[in-house]
Amino acid sequence: MINDIKKTAEDKMKKSVEALKHEFAKVRTGRAHAGLLDHVRIDYYGSMMPLNQVANISVIDAHTLGVQPWEKGMAAKIEKTIRDCDLGLNPASMGDIVRVPIPAMTEERRKELVKVVRGEAEGGKVAVRNIRRDAIAHLKELLKNHEISEDDERRAADDIQKMTDKYIAEMDKVLAEKEKDLMAV
Repeated sequence: MINDIKKTAEDKMKKSVEALKHEFAKVRTGRAHAGLLDHVRIDYYGSMMPLNQVANISVIDAHTLGVQPWEKGMAAKIEKTIRDCDLGLNPASMGDIVRVPIPAMTEERRKELVKVVRGEAEGGKVAVRNIRRDAIAHLKELLKNHEISEDDERRAADDIQKMTDKYIAEMDKVLAEKEKDLMAV
């Protein structure tokens, strides 16, 4: 029972860290990477599909992405979709490939993005703390129902707290790496 609660809490905390990393991948730095277009969705014959399922996304150079649609007629639609998404990119079609230049970032924009990633990280930490709260509530309920002893409950709560500290430290490390990446010129 206690092990199930701890295992569930740890799984959820891992997922929170992964979700934070996924959110950070969307925040662009001055360099091109294929993950930048991961959340772009395009209308493909009436259904919304992720861009990477209708085209091949590659890095041409440090400041340019290449999007090559699998169907010839999709280039214009892909170009318009990328332009309309909230990334501030200005793609250009060149035959059957869409080139997406990544503009250089200003110091002001970098500082703005650092604030955004700090907010995302704080949201991730809150999620981990909520997982801890729920797990400890489960333990207290087991104690109230006399299914576990007070010592077992206290030990399990300490383990959950250590787990929480570990995952929050991991989020801080991920945040520090992203801030460093954003502030690099």
